[in-house]
Amino acid sequence: MGSLGEPQGARPAGRRPRFLCLHGFRTSGEIMRKQVVGKWPAGVTARLDLVFADAPFPAEGKSEVEGIFDPPYYEWFQFDKGFTEYRNFDKCLNYIEELMIKEGPFDGLMGFSQGSILSAALPGLQEQGLALTKVPKIKYLIIIGGAMFLSPTVAEKAYANKIKCPSVHFLGDNDFLKTHGEKLVESYVDPFIIRHPKGHTVPRLDEKSLEVMLRFLDKIEKETAEAEHSSIDVDDKEVCFC
Repeated sequence: MGSLGEPQGARPAGRRPRFLCLHGFRTSGEIMRKQVVGKWPAGVTARLDLVFADAPFPAEGKSEVEGIFDPPYYEWFQFDKGFTEYRNFDKCLNYIEELMIKEGPFDGLMGFSQGSILSAALPGLQEQGLALTKVPKIKYLIIIGGAMFLSPTVAEKAYANKIKCPSVHFLGDNDFLKTHGEKLVESYVDPFIIRHPKGHTVPRLDEKSLEVMLRFLDKIEKETAEAEHSSIDVDDKEVCFC
């Protein structure tokens, strides 16, 4: 478990939005930290409180990042070739909820690959009372290389209603999940979209994508600050009436 602290020279601000970061299939929290922090400018990462967690299950097979990033490698759940049947899925959801209780409260989720498929589905499952029932509502999402669950049992619950929480979706022109990512975006209300020329990866932010990301951050920072002020006002009123 690793939390990204505020680097020297970061701009002063109120409470930074706190995100639980869910890594890709057969990688790790530390690998995702290197993928994000190693590629995104401090002007982005310093505005977020990022917590990188390991998935609950050790990798059951070879990792695609072997030889690039050091082990250990983990996976969130297991699935068949058609990605329609899942093993240990309920245990995965319970594990994430326990993480959020222990390390939270969290404002949002950031996910890559398998972690992004999970992150993108969790608000809908939470709304249906099928996941994360013991933690606050997920308010924000950062989805990198995402897709939808293909199992009708999961999909009909996760995407039953349009997902309204502010979200930013990274779609790679050469990502093997691109068409699935495009379909996922249709399940969201007014999503921010960042397109990049790379494949299935955490991309660097060019001028155009950085502009979109900063607009997303401006939005969630404003909402977080307003929620904080609202909470303070309520506390003050309670004190007055005591």
